Amino acid sequence: MKTTVLLPNNFTDYLPIDNAEQRFSEARMVAEKIQAVGVPLMRNSDHAAIFCDPPRLVSGPLKAIGYVKGWDMRCYPSPVDECDYINIPARLDRQTEAWQRGWFEHVAIVHPVDQEAHDNMMRQGYGNPCIHHLTWGIVPPERQTEESDLAYANRLIPFMIDIRQRIGASISDDPGTLIAALPPHVVADPIFDQVCNQWFANLPSDDYQVESMQGGGFLIQFFVLTGGRIEVALRSNTQQTFNPKSVHKISEDEISTNQNE
Repeated sequence: MKTTVLLPNNFTDYLPIDNAEQRFSEARMVAEKIQAVGVPLMRNSDHAAIFCDPPRLVSGPLKAIGYVKGWDMRCYPSPVDECDYINIPARLDRQTEAWQRGWFEHVAIVHPVDQEAHDNMMRQGYGNPCIHHLTWGIVPPERQTEESDLAYANRLIPFMIDIRQRIGASISDDPGTLIAALPPHVVADPIFDQVCNQWFANLPSDDYQVESMQGGGFLIQFFVLTGGRIEVALRSNTQQTFNPKSVHKISEDEISTNQNE
């Protein structure tokens, strides 16, 4: 099946990253397999996570392409491999030529805070900078007129649980933790615990995490290849690139600079 997704066709003109083609190849493979089982993907990648030191190695070229760094006025601490990193987000407007050419909608520029983190990053052998992972965006179900956030969540979560099961079967690899960041008032609703228990009744507790989405909206994501090389994410009406609590969980438990483990 031919994929209907894009990756940038002029990537090396701006970012000559040694492992880029490896990641692009894995992303295309995943896209082909999961689209074949009916997973609806956005045209462009939701985001790429690029590790580098110093961050200007990536920040300068991204600015030339049209990315706005720190667009959501956030940076995200990322405790990878028990070392301290900082994730600086950048966003690309869909009206830009670069977006039309398949560039990622967001980039996470991840850099080490101290020497220990720098040395840990360099030991991974992918080069500096390197693409840690690419994330395909999943097209969210169409929202009904006047549908409440809780009612929409009641459709989104089962939808993503089913997507996760289909993806795991299609690529023959156990998917990572399903991390669901939901609007704060949904999590605070008096019946939330009840509906949450219904959503995840057939999943072990280690297979999911639910939290309040800082800034509002929905962001549901999980990794699909061992080592955290490829991820999928569904977002709806988000005002931030990521959710801080999600980033902490993902960085600490889901990813490593050593992706052979």
